[in-house]
Amino acid sequence: MILTWWDCLLLLFVLMPVVATLLPLIKHDHWVFRIFDFPRLQIAIVSLISLPVSLWLALSHHHLFWFLVMVGTVCLVYQLIQIIAYTPLVRPEVAVYRGKEDLRTLSLLTSNVLTDNHNAHLLIEQIHQKQPDIVLTLESDDWWQEQLSILEHHGYTYTVQIPLDNLYGMHLYSRLELKDSEIRHWVTEDIPSIKSKLKLRSGEWIYIYCLHPMPPSPTESATATDRDAELLLVGREIEHMDEPVLVFGDLNDVAWSSTSKLFQKISGLLDPRKGRGLFNTFHAKYPPLRWPLDHIFHSHDFLMIDIQVLPDVGSDHFPVYGKFQYHPKATLIQQEPEADKQDINEAIEKIAKSDPIKDVVRKKY
Repeated sequence: MILTWWDCLLLLFVLMPVVATLLPLIKHDHWVFRIFDFPRLQIAIVSLISLPVSLWLALSHHHLFWFLVMVGTVCLVYQLIQIIAYTPLVRPEVAVYRGKEDLRTLSLLTSNVLTDNHNAHLLIEQIHQKQPDIVLTLESDDWWQEQLSILEHHGYTYTVQIPLDNLYGMHLYSRLELKDSEIRHWVTEDIPSIKSKLKLRSGEWIYIYCLHPMPPSPTESATATDRDAELLLVGREIEHMDEPVLVFGDLNDVAWSSTSKLFQKISGLLDPRKGRGLFNTFHAKYPPLRWPLDHIFHSHDFLMIDIQVLPDVGSDHFPVYGKFQYHPKATLIQQEPEADKQDINEAIEKIAKSDPIKDVVRKKY
């Protein structure tokens, strides 16, 4: 049976989401393979449309056509399985705190502001409205530092300021005491992160990590190697800690990617979005092309009070707000993810592949 040009066009329509599904399964770090980790919902939607439409409009049902339809159906199911954990169809990973907010309550706001965005007033208005204990900005340079300096006169007396013009500047503002703050460079000298101890109003200390690794893309990094290594280096450090931890920022990875899943297993941290929603934060300007790049992970001794994606502030990312309750007894009802030997070996291999800085640059702040 000869395929007409129309049937070939329909086959291509079915083939596109199949290719986009199969490429990330190839264990290669190049962005061509890893970029399709991001739009899993979009790939699933294209599959859901292409399969019935092609069956309906095909002029001839060639055996190749039926083969691709079957493969496309399998790929659709696979994509849905990948994202179903971030829907209300599954049980939430983090329980809701039902008690009264107290001295152990902690709130934070993280925002990739986009260096060229000069609508600082929109973000500052949100900060005044939500009154978070911690504010983290990413891609913030000297101009943004000048605009955000007003926060220091509104209770945010503890700061770590790293103004850069390379899209990896970072500013941390806190109402709560910071101690032993470090500016770290895990794999690249020009991409910083922050580690600090933070004192809750109850007097108890927790650790926070603020991250913004480089993404795999044709305009930034050709591979995901360094991004994966930074996340896993942080995960391995947290693995050996026995203190409460929060990790937040623009991780330039989606929560359902193999690396994010491995990070959770290695670190033992929980994701409050699981069982609740996708909480898409990027791209703010293109609604059909959105996925969750900005994250908040925490140890299993925190309960969730609130988590929200906030309105547009002129950036290509939406800000994220979260409020949590430090509650040590939560460890009895919340099971932390665990890594097996294979996971640990995979993490070690990924870290070694990036050739990380052997002595992590640690600058006391």
